[in-house]
Amino acid sequence: MGKRRRVAEQRKAKARPAVLGGVIAVVVGGVGLGTYALVGGGSADAQATTRKAVRTGPLTAAEVHKASTRFLTAWQQGRTAQASAATDDPAAAAAQLGTVLKDAHLQDVSLTPGAATGAKVPFSVKATVAYQNLNKPLAYQSSLTVVRRKTDGEPVVGWQAAVVQPDLKDGDALVTGESGTPPVTALDRDGGELTAAKYPSLGAVLDGLREKYGKTAGGKAGIELRVVRGKDSSKAGLSDKTLVELSQGTPGTVRTTLSPKMQAEAEEQVGRKPRASVVVLRASTGEILAVANTAHGFNVGFQGSLAPGSTMKIVTSTMLFEKKLVTPDASHPCPKTYKLAGWTFHNDADSEIKKGSFKQSFGASCNNAFINFAPKLSDSDLTKEAQEVYGLGMDNWSIGVPSFDGSVPVQSGAQMGASLIGQGGVRMNPLNMASVAATVRSGVFHQPFLVSPDVDHRTLAKAARTMSKKTQAQLQEVMQFTAAYGTAAKAMAGLGPDYGAKTGSAEVDNQKKPNGWFSAYKGDLAAAGVCEAGGHGGDTAGPIVAALLKTGA
Repeated sequence: MGKRRRVAEQRKAKARPAVLGGVIAVVVGGVGLGTYALVGGGSADAQATTRKAVRTGPLTAAEVHKASTRFLTAWQQGRTAQASAATDDPAAAAAQLGTVLKDAHLQDVSLTPGAATGAKVPFSVKATVAYQNLNKPLAYQSSLTVVRRKTDGEPVVGWQAAVVQPDLKDGDALVTGESGTPPVTALDRDGGELTAAKYPSLGAVLDGLREKYGKTAGGKAGIELRVVRGKDSSKAGLSDKTLVELSQGTPGTVRTTLSPKMQAEAEEQVGRKPRASVVVLRASTGEILAVANTAHGFNVGFQGSLAPGSTMKIVTSTMLFEKKLVTPDASHPCPKTYKLAGWTFHNDADSEIKKGSFKQSFGASCNNAFINFAPKLSDSDLTKEAQEVYGLGMDNWSIGVPSFDGSVPVQSGAQMGASLIGQGGVRMNPLNMASVAATVRSGVFHQPFLVSPDVDHRTLAKAARTMSKKTQAQLQEVMQFTAAYGTAAKAMAGLGPDYGAKTGSAEVDNQKKPNGWFSAYKGDLAAAGVCEAGGHGGDTAGPIVAALLKTGA
């Protein structure tokens, strides 16, 4: 994102707030969040002699009220040092509140606490964003949590940047001024405008498009209050976010590959699940046709980093076929348990296939039919397969907005065995697993993209090699079997015969139900989805993916 013009402008408080019935009723006229010296202290000896025992035990309602009121009163009054001292991390709080004072240009700040729930206190923020001759109202909801300070047990506010504004991460800043990056009007593949109001999942995508193409798309910057990301947030793939637009810039235009029909269907499908994400691609080109997430903040579809569970068996099977360790119809048992490097691996529901074929184990997603190949593999085999054939884990995808292109680290022992079934250190997102299905369908890795490389002449990532026609045919055989007769059959019913699928369930620590995964193709479409904490992929993510494949059929 372009650097913002930061104008340090401090004003003195005109009035002190009165706290009435837990509501901070008097606002600060003409003040953002001021910085004042913390008055008080005393000698070190005096402090030592009056040191009290550390308080313990649950917080009382009175303690929560007192600590939250002290913090909110000082913050609203512009006494940043006192507000910071009322937290468990005064240095970090002072830095964040001081940055807001310097750059946000807020006036008439009013903070109104709501009813506490335990130690959590919601509060509303109202202010005026004033810059040069421009001003607009700002209003949002936030919350704080009261904790006991470790050194003495005193009730204080547990500090995190999101207390100031929910979109803030540690190291981010609130800045009002020229945005530095002109706005963009994003278009779908048919020329229609894409907006977050129409497609709620695209909020983060539109921010990413502006960050990438705003300076080159022909627009002119406006005046805005924005969340400007710090180094850690930028590394995590988060884009700057506009909160208030004081004057409109002139937007440039960026055309994407998104299909309005597919995007609308994707939004509807993920909206039926608590925590779902899905991505749809054109297999022959890598064009991204839709991306949708139930949660509209972080883009799990493009940037998630989750264990993909048994959908990873597509990559594992590619490796086994290429090494000629097995064929689809070869007899290959799947024992109920398998011991590797001190670990005992189990199949789902402790099932087993004693005399079946490898294709049957793939279709039933029987874990130990894959893990029992571990002694015949080197630690780096799966990593090389993922990188060289599927283009995964190379950190070189350039889709047009921030994305994560998967990770398949070299592992040994039991962790290597776990990676064969998409656990261990393997991490993917729906974009990655849709690309895997697309590669099986087309036989060649096409790096997914949201904006054509012709727009900015960027170079798309390529895989080091292409799987053989024989390997492709074997993969399509086992995936078609799974779609017709295996764990994906219910979701994929009516979509055959030119189709293939793989289900997955990924166990997550401290989560009652696994993440459910589904990766599939139909004709020239490939898609993948995940339902976090949803259960088996065939029952959760499967219907979402299948509905999208039907939409594009």
